[in-house]
Amino acid sequence: MSAFGLFLIAAVAALTLLTGLPAYVVLLIGSVVGAVVGLASGMINTDILRGVAARLINLLETDLLQALPLFLLMGALLNRLPIADALFKCGAALFGRSRAAPVMSGFLLGALLGPMNGSVGASVGALARTLGPRLAKAGVAPSLREAVIAVSGTLGVVVPPSLVLILLGDSMLSAHTLALNTTKRMDRVINTQDLMRGAMLPAAVFLVVCLLIAAITARRSTSAVVRETPSIKDIFTALVSVLCLVLLLGGIATGRFYAVEAAAMGAVALFVWALLSGQLGGGTLSKTLDQVFVGTGTLFAPLLAATTFTLVLRLLETDKLIESWIAALPGGQAVAVIVILASLAVLAFALDAFEIIFVAVPILVPALLIRVEDAVWVGVLVLLVLQTSFLLPPMGYAWVLTRASMPDRAEAADTLRALAPFIGAQMAVLALVVAVPAIVHVFDPPGSRLRGPAPGDKPADVDAMLRQLPPPPQFGLPGLPTTPSFPPSSPTK
Repeated sequence: MSAFGLFLIAAVAALTLLTGLPAYVVLLIGSVVGAVVGLASGMINTDILRGVAARLINLLETDLLQALPLFLLMGALLNRLPIADALFKCGAALFGRSRAAPVMSGFLLGALLGPMNGSVGASVGALARTLGPRLAKAGVAPSLREAVIAVSGTLGVVVPPSLVLILLGDSMLSAHTLALNTTKRMDRVINTQDLMRGAMLPAAVFLVVCLLIAAITARRSTSAVVRETPSIKDIFTALVSVLCLVLLLGGIATGRFYAVEAAAMGAVALFVWALLSGQLGGGTLSKTLDQVFVGTGTLFAPLLAATTFTLVLRLLETDKLIESWIAALPGGQAVAVIVILASLAVLAFALDAFEIIFVAVPILVPALLIRVEDAVWVGVLVLLVLQTSFLLPPMGYAWVLTRASMPDRAEAADTLRALAPFIGAQMAVLALVVAVPAIVHVFDPPGSRLRGPAPGDKPADVDAMLRQLPPPPQFGLPGLPTTPSFPPSSPTK
C-alpha cells in the first residue's frame, strides 16, 4: 500500500495541471481517496483519522503563520500607495539615461516587493499590475516586459525574508529533526534564520547578474523615450521606503526581529501612512482588505489540505518507502540530491511554491537529509530549483501566469529569447551552489554547527548522558525522610 501513496502524488500533480482545479481541492480529493483505500486495506484505522481535526487546530496555533496575512497586507498597501511609483522613478533615474534603466529599476522593484506578495502567482499578478504599465510607458518591448515580470515574480522565492523562505525554513526544521532522530547525528537543528542567511549570497549574485544582463540586452529592446524625472516628494518617499524595508527585512533575515513582529510593524506603519495620506478612501480600504483576505485564504487552504494529505501518505507508509529507495541509491549523496531536486522540479510545473513546501518537502526532504548532512545547503538548493522550474517554458508557473496576465502578449518565441539569458544565469547560480556548498555558509554565525558533525563526533548516547547528570536535589524537612515510605501492601487474593 505504500506504493499507492506515490500514485496519489502523481495523480494530484496531473489533476492540478490538466483540470485547472485549485490545488487544495485536488489535495482534499487525494486525501479522501487515500483514506478510503487505507481503511479498506487495514493500513489505517478510524481512531487515527479522528485526530485530523486536532492536527489542523494545532497547526493554526503556530505563531509563524500569523505573519502570512500581515505580509500580504504590507504587499497590498505597497501596491496601493504611490511607493512603487516613486521607487520605479528613482531607480530609473539612478541608472542614468540608459535605455536599460527602466528594466534594471524593474528588477530592483521586484526584489523589494516580491518577498511580501506571497506566492509566485501573487507576485506575478501584482508586478503585472504595478510594473507592466510602467515598463510599457518607458518603451520596453512586450517580450522583455514579460521576461522581467516573470523573473522578478520569482525573486520572492529566494530573496530573504520572503514568505516562501519563512515557510520552507519551518518545514526544513521538521525534516532536519526527523533526520537527526533517525541517524543520531550530533548537529544543531536548522531554523528559518539559518536558511535566510544561506540564501543571501546566492540571491544577491543572481540579482546582480540579472542587472548586468539587463544592462547589456535591454538597450536593443527599449525605444528611446523621455524619462520621468522624480520629484522631491518621490525621492523622499523612495529613500524612506527603502530604508524602512531594508531595516525591516534585514532585521528578519539576520534574526533581530521575529517574522510576526516585523510584519506587524510594517503593516501598521504602512496602514497609518495610507490613512494620513488619504489613500484608503473611497472604498479603497475595503478592496485592500478583500485582497488580503483572498490571499490569506489561498495560502491557508492548501496548507490545511496538504497537512491532511501528508498525514494520509505517512499512514500509508509512503515516506518509509521513499526513505528506503533513497538509502539504496548508489553513487553517494550527489545522486540522492540530484534525484530529489529533479522530483521537486517536475512537481513545480504543476504546483506553486507553497504547495510544494506543504506536500513534497515533508515527504522527500527528510529521507534526503538522512544521507546529506548539510541541511542549509539542501534548503538553498530546493529554493533555487523551484525558482528555475517556475521560469522554464512551456509549463513554468511564472511563465504561464505572466503570459496570462499581460494585455498585449508577445509571441512565445520572442519571450523565450528574452527570457533565455536570465534562465541561463539562474542555472549558473544553481550550478555554483552545487559545486561550492560553502557559499551558503558565508554568513553563518561563529561556532555554528550546520555543515554536519565534526570529524571526531560520535552519535549521541542518551543513556550515557543521563548517567553523567548529577543526582536530583532532595527536598524535605529536618528529621523527616525525603521520600515517603509506605508499608508493603498485602498480596491480593
